[in-house]
Amino acid sequence: MKRSLRNPPDYLLVLALVPVLAFANQAWAATPGQNAPAAAADQAAVPAPKLQADLRALWHDHVVETRAYAMAVADYNTTHAAEAAQSVVANAKLIADAVGSFYGPAAGEQMLTLLGGHWGAVKALTDARRAGDAAAHDKALETLTANAGEIAKFLAGANPNLTEDGVKGLMIAHGAHHVAQIQQIMAGDTKGEATTWAAMQAHMDTIADALATAIAKQFPDKAS
Repeated sequence: MKRSLRNPPDYLLVLALVPVLAFANQAWAATPGQNAPAAAADQAAVPAPKLQADLRALWHDHVVETRAYAMAVADYNTTHAAEAAQSVVANAKLIADAVGSFYGPAAGEQMLTLLGGHWGAVKALTDARRAGDAAAHDKALETLTANAGEIAKFLAGANPNLTEDGVKGLMIAHGAHHVAQIQQIMAGDTKGEATTWAAMQAHMDTIADALATAIAKQFPDKAS
């Protein structure tokens, strides 16, 4: 029997945000002898501006399409929801291809699988919130959190300039934005969603810059 999410408790959002606080003081990138503030300072001057711009555009498109999906689901517009879902998958393939261009086809395929897991959880969260299915929502939230750890392990394992905890913190913060945004869209909270949307877009730049900087350090002759 479904538990209603008509008036959902805030604990779901709190559960998503707690790990963010735990990782807030972690460096997102690691260089021998470098501390977190120094790593953060590097972010302001990414040594591969084209790669940075490309990754920013790709990650921004991810949230544009996931947002479009949530809005379509909220409006019960199945046609637009299907189109948005297809666009999310197409974008994931582009991000995976970008990773594969540096680490090889197998790594690109693995990244695509991981991004597929991320999108699957976000989609499930969206659908569960619309349906008022608390059990499905809780399960999707657990999947989203676990997937953040999987992505972090993969990227940190591929690039010594990234820390697993740092990347996990970034991905969990991103997931928390999804959780908040979906809840606000379904509740018709346009003002709250506008605030979350602005923060979400800015955070996409943070993720893109972290990856671009780490890749540029690892492949100085290949990244630009």
